[in-house]
Amino acid sequence: MGELFQILVNGITSLTHWLYEWTVTLGLPSYGLAIIILTILIKLVLFPLNQKQMVSMKKMQEIQPKLKEIQEKYKNKDPQKMQQKIMEMYKEHNVNPMAGCLPILVQMPILIALYRSLLHIEFKSTEHAGFFWINTLSDKDPFFILPVLAGVTTFMQTRLTTSTADQTQRMMLYMMPVFIAWISTTVPSGLVLYWVMFNILGFTQQLLVNRQVEQAKEGAPSK
Repeated sequence: MGELFQILVNGITSLTHWLYEWTVTLGLPSYGLAIIILTILIKLVLFPLNQKQMVSMKKMQEIQPKLKEIQEKYKNKDPQKMQQKIMEMYKEHNVNPMAGCLPILVQMPILIALYRSLLHIEFKSTEHAGFFWINTLSDKDPFFILPVLAGVTTFMQTRLTTSTADQTQRMMLYMMPVFIAWISTTVPSGLVLYWVMFNILGFTQQLLVNRQVEQAKEGAPSK
């Protein structure tokens, strides 16, 4: 297992170097740009999984009030009936509550591998290893700008699919960005740049998904 993971780390390192060489060819030599392109490529690969996840999350947000009604109605009277009604609601609206798990599971090895890669990467040109105010992307952000952006973009994306009527979801909406921002102060800035860019792309995709779901709902025949 360790050898397979090291292959993934080496693969990401090689891909990062290759993308950097590509930026040199373009006349814009930058490892920061290389990581941004790497993020776009990974986002494209994960697009089908993320699309299904986002559609499901949007539908989950819409049926949340109905789910809360079911829970309040049966919670103390008949928990088994409550679970049955909830499953029927999922089936009726074609929602899979576990849809969000697979993209996260796929994303975790990539994040860890990129983290390990940036810790030990030997930049082909230290002159191009930085990103604006950051000396090298292996360093932490000295001004905490990227960590703040990581928190803000996490909030922006999560807000699109969070039901503020649900107390637990509302708490996670505010706690998760703070947690992400704090974690981002402890890791290489290149990893935080990847996370910020991934969130921006995800936010854009979620906006489009939300619009598609709304349009499909408007075009559906009324019951």
